[in-house]
Amino acid sequence: MTDKRYIVAILFGSSNNQGNTYNIAQSIADKLNVKIYNLAEYNISNFDYTHQNKSDDFFPLIKELIENYDTIIFVTPVYWYAMSAIMKTFFDRISDLLTIEKVLGRKLRGKKVIFVTSSIGNHLDDDFWIPIKATCNYLGMNFSLGMHCIEDKISANQLNKIAEKIEEIKPSNLEGLISSI
Repeated sequence: MTDKRYIVAILFGSSNNQGNTYNIAQSIADKLNVKIYNLAEYNISNFDYTHQNKSDDFFPLIKELIENYDTIIFVTPVYWYAMSAIMKTFFDRISDLLTIEKVLGRKLRGKKVIFVTSSIGNHLDDDFWIPIKATCNYLGMNFSLGMHCIEDKISANQLNKIAEKIEEIKPSNLEGLISSI
């Protein structure tokens, strides 16, 4: 399904698989003709220092993302000024790539990250992006775009504008850009 112009995947994580945030992810996927990976469809357990969870779905999913895509668009609602719990769990599990799967983890270097969030208001400040940017920096990934959408004010036209903005990304000139619509 991936258009060869875009080596892009969407990683969607929300408690509501039919809500506004999903609609944003679907609009982006439709516009770019890319696949959505819904974290709710995977069994990914919390990070475990003893790695008792290494047979869950995290490693097959992250391996597929790393080996097949140059850009990952993370799409999550904002709950209590943070990414969704399911998305946070995914990010926490990246720690496994620093310990038991280092070779796979090194392949994250150079990947582009786009982060799209949504909530009921325009109350997301720059502090929200700190852990995301720091994680990308630590792993050698390029934080290319952060975008916040206000759920109750999203029209079909605005959803298409989000997809168009992502489509226009040229990593060389948009590294670290944060916009809000």
